[in-house]
Amino acid sequence: MNLEIAKSRILDVVDYPKTGITFKDITPLLADAAAFNYVITALAKKLTKLDIDVVAGVEARGFIIGAALANQLQKGFIPIRKPGKLPRKTIRREYQLEYGTDALEVHDDLLAKNSKVLIVDDVLATGGTAIAAGQLILDLESEVVGFAFLFAIEGLAGPDRIKAAGFAPALEILF
Repeated sequence: MNLEIAKSRILDVVDYPKTGITFKDITPLLADAAAFNYVITALAKKLTKLDIDVVAGVEARGFIIGAALANQLQKGFIPIRKPGKLPRKTIRREYQLEYGTDALEVHDDLLAKNSKVLIVDDVLATGGTAIAAGQLILDLESEVVGFAFLFAIEGLAGPDRIKAAGFAPALEILF
């Protein structure tokens, strides 16, 4: 297995979820055990230098990558979810998507104060989701030590927007 073979398992779905959007379908990558293991191991190797207490995965595909990565790094995992999905008290942040608005929530009691958090999602587009997730971690009086993604969509300036929002931690993009 190599990076190009693993990357070839990600398929483009044109005009989904709206006309003009090309959705990156990672389900073929996830279904291929060798490719999935390869990308998690490769991403973990890039992140071993970071001092991480916990991995936070952003709903929904960030759960899959984040939980597998947390397991590989032997760290805890916390979910950052869409509104109304968590059963206990949460905090919330609204944000802009490239095709609308949304919000994220996290339980308000999962992180010890000053925890060092790695935020994981599958794709970096405009950075809005990552920034909202980072702001939730800051709201919980913890530190964002990095962001990790399988890939970034070129031309949408996600990394620049993350930095402009005041986040200057490690930023790892596998593909």
